[in-house]
Formats: sequence, C-alpha cells, structure tokens
Amino acid sequence: MGLLDGKVAIITGSGRGIGREHALLMAKEGAKILVNDLGGDGRGEGSDLTPAQSVVAEIEAMGGTAAVNGSNVADWNAAQEMVQQAVDTFGRLDILVNNAGILRDRMTFNMTEDEWDAVVNVVLKGTFAPSRHAAAYWREQFKATDEPQNGVIITTTSESGLYSNGGQANYVAAKAGAAALAITMARDLQRMGCRVNSIAPFAATRLIGTVRPDAVQESEEKDPDAYDPSAPKQVAPMVAWLCSDEAKDITGQIFSVHGERIQLVQGFRPVTEIKPGGVDWTIDAIRAQRDALIGGRDTGVPSFLPPVGG
Repeated sequence: MGLLDGKVAIITGSGRGIGREHALLMAKEGAKILVNDLGGDGRGEGSDLTPAQSVVAEIEAMGGTAAVNGSNVADWNAAQEMVQQAVDTFGRLDILVNNAGILRDRMTFNMTEDEWDAVVNVVLKGTFAPSRHAAAYWREQFKATDEPQNGVIITTTSESGLYSNGGQANYVAAKAGAAALAITMARDLQRMGCRVNSIAPFAATRLIGTVRPDAVQESEEKDPDAYDPSAPKQVAPMVAWLCSDEAKDITGQIFSVHGERIQLVQGFRPVTEIKPGGVDWTIDAIRAQRDALIGGRDTGVPSFLPPVGG
C-alpha cells in the first residue's frame, strides 16, 4: 500500500529538479501524476516537452500512471485546461503541487520591467492560476456532494522569500507572495475540507545554478548513493507526506525543507510595542520612545537590516 494510493496529483514544473523528485516519489506512493512542464530554461525562455515526457516514461517504467502537460502555468486559461486534463484523464483531482519557477536576478537599480514581470508572472501568478482552478473544481464537488473534498495544495516559497536576499527583488516578492497565498487559501478552502501549505526548499538545482553553478556541480559530482543534503530528492518526502491523509490536520503552515533539517516557519509578528498614552501621535512622542520601539538594537545600518554577513 502506498501513502497516496488512489490520489491524482498535478505537479507543475516537474520535468526536472525538485518537481521531478516530487513526481517520482508521489507516483511510487501510488498517486497518478499529471507532469506539467513547459520545458523552458532557468530564465523561463524556450519550451520543450522532452523533460516532462521523460518523467512520465520513468513513472510508467516503475509501474505507475502519468500523463504529460506542457501548459504555461501563468496562462489563466491554460491553467484551467490543465486542471480539466487531470480530471478528464484520471477521473478526479486530489493534489496540486505548485513548483514551477524561474530566476532573473538583478540588483534593484538595474532590474528591467521584463525581468520583474517574467518572474512575478511565473512564480506568483503561476501559483495562483492553477490553485484557483483546482479550488473551483473542489468547490463544485463540495456543493454537489456536501462532503469534505480533502483536496491539497502546496505552494513553493523559498528562504529568499521568507528572509529576503540581495539581487532578487522580483523573486523575493513573488516567493513571499506564494507563502502568503498558502495562508490565505487555507482559510478560503477550509470549509470545503481542503488544506493548503507551503514549503521553502533548498536544493542544488539548475535554478540555483543560474547564480551558484559551483553548488550544482558539487552535487552532481557526488556519489549518487551517498548522502547529499543538497540533493533535490531530499525535499520530496515532506511534500508527499503533506499531501497524504496523515497530514489532513495540517493547513496554513510554512515549512523550510533541507536535507539537514525541516523547520516550521512563522511569519511577521510584533516584537516591540509603544503607545501614545491616550493622545495623538506626534513625531516628538515617537522620538521619545525610539529605543523601546527598536528594542535597543544598534546595527549601524537603517531599518533593523543586519550587517552584511551577519
């Protein structure tokens, strides 16, 4: 018996890297997989169905069931058609893993409009569009049956999105949005018995290779049977588990996933507080409570930003 027997999953960006590992493991655990991959490069340029077809062939070779989808996840209608393809092909939809992403790194003062739009489109809209249509499908099923649907959505944020990173304004904004979307969608879908969580994976993939080719090379040179905390396969078990019925009580959460640890991450929260004392705020009143507001911190740079390397 597999952990995901009888379930149908769409996994976006699953032709390579982390998404491929999701697809292979979830198929091994019994899920039928719609392997979505446009087949572009790490910058989102070009298209090629070969990676998705290769993953489908691997799944079928192990005795699993899979189909290819080459849709652009950021295309609203194509995302709807992708959800419909899963339902038409496999009879239902239980799981959506939003994994597709690209990088076009540039410092804020050099970033072009196209670089901003391309990343935000794929990473953020490409998370919301499939999620919206999957949610609409489950809502219709819920209205028709009045039974909890047990649907699962996983969004993929990143540690850059959670903690920020220089030179990635477009990617950080989009990935932070993917984390926030998970929390919001978890609220929206809870009544129909569906759940939404987000993961922040770290792995040496071709996406990381666009900025750190050494990390990918080091990972590729390691013995494939040896423990490699940076290998993409380290991320898939957490995703498969979150998609299973064993995790049906977990929703609206963010998990940082690495080969060496998994962390539950929580977002913005108050760390200090000052009050005006029953009168209007004034600049002088804020100035007088400055130390209490910033918690006595003195980093030497503005806005609590830690020193470089700190």
